[in-house]
Amino acid sequence: MAYRKLGKNSGHRGAMLRNIVTSLLRHERIETTEARAKELSAIAEKMITLGKQGDLVARRSTMAYLMDEDVVKKLFDTIAPKYADRQGGYTRIMRLGLRRGDAATMVIIELV
Repeated sequence: MAYRKLGKNSGHRGAMLRNIVTSLLRHERIETTEARAKELSAIAEKMITLGKQGDLVARRSTMAYLMDEDVVKKLFDTIAPKYADRQGGYTRIMRLGLRRGDAATMVIIELV
């Protein structure tokens, strides 16, 4: 499985993805580039699946990745129960257009 490097070294890329997943779960809708959104979507889906499991191991695994207790609490208490009867596909990506500075494709990614 190939992944996107996003022009960052591995440490920076990992930290950026952790921050952007946390932002998505906190705000439930963010604006970013298309490449970042596609990487983010896969990680966010895994976090929501862990939230649906709801056990202590899942909570600790999520906490280890997100590192924000308020977002983890929101994930397990409000976000995951909404998707209890859904088998994946928790995020939606909508294209906005090109960014003025570098013509990167901008998108809105949100929880369905």
